[in-house]
Amino acid sequence: MKAIVKSRAEQGADFVTDRAEPVLQSTDVLLEVAAASVCGTDRELYEWTPSAQAFNLRLPNVLGHEVSGTVVEVGKDVTRFAVGDRLALESHVPCYRCYPCSVGDAHNCANMLLLGMHIDGGFAERTAVPESIGVKLPDSVSLEVGALMEGAGVAWTAIARSGFAVNGANVLVSGCGPVGLVIIQLSLLMGAASVVAVEPNPYRRGIAESLGATVLDPFNDDVVDFCRTANPRRGGVDVAFEVSAAPSALPTLLDAVRREGDVVTIGHPSRAVPIDIAAHINKKGITLRGVFGRRLWSTWEDLSQMLESGRLDLSRLITHRLELSDFDKAIELLTGDANKVVLFPNGVPSK
Repeated sequence: MKAIVKSRAEQGADFVTDRAEPVLQSTDVLLEVAAASVCGTDRELYEWTPSAQAFNLRLPNVLGHEVSGTVVEVGKDVTRFAVGDRLALESHVPCYRCYPCSVGDAHNCANMLLLGMHIDGGFAERTAVPESIGVKLPDSVSLEVGALMEGAGVAWTAIARSGFAVNGANVLVSGCGPVGLVIIQLSLLMGAASVVAVEPNPYRRGIAESLGATVLDPFNDDVVDFCRTANPRRGGVDVAFEVSAAPSALPTLLDAVRREGDVVTIGHPSRAVPIDIAAHINKKGITLRGVFGRRLWSTWEDLSQMLESGRLDLSRLITHRLELSDFDKAIELLTGDANKVVLFPNGVPSK
């Protein structure tokens, strides 16, 4: 079958047409992949950056962790799904035996495997995955939107990690890729007083502005001065989300947030980022939290409800729909005039 395979610990990935069909285990479901979204992490894996290498990939491996599809076969011990069910996939595969799993933190399992890194992912015509990571899509949610739910769930979890501090707040979002754009949408839906978005890419700044954010260019605008001037009484924004993974971004956010404000980090920088603990954490009283994945399973329940209600629209984030063989082009688009690039391993559906 057709697939995108990372075979070697070096830059690149291969489009192949002879990948062996998945082997179904007793608790697996076999999906015919409908859509697989290309993530910034996929670009890191393609380029084989230090942050990608830190994931300790199993090679060779089929890439792709933002996936939706239709069940075409189930293992003999599967109880939750049946042939014909439409699923989105959680990318974190927990063991459900370790301490974090036992206390409700399965998203941060001590023995976690990752879809598209340690088990074959969704950049393929078919994929076999444990039934434990499947999420049945509401009837009103399309399969291509289903492929965006994994990333959108990161945005929801980031806001939850802030204690839903966006309500009535002045919000700063650094990085307007898909996760950052969903944070903007959700913040405004949840009652943010204002949202400032920082993004160097003019195309993505335009999308952020169309969603209702005030946009800044980090190379030409003084982000800290803007946030303090716009909020003179508070001395900065109330809560900030760092999505860009740019090493220079976090210190800026720590300066732009008011005293006793909140900062949530989502992007994984390619190198260690120093933090002035005395100035920002102790004396300024900022609460700093991190996000890795989605909370299982409350994030999926909440996000599904938002999509089913029609209040959250993820489809507007899609700018390109490509064949699986166009993977190299998809990687190039991620740094250009594009937002969400979705691959269709079984063919781009006709309009």
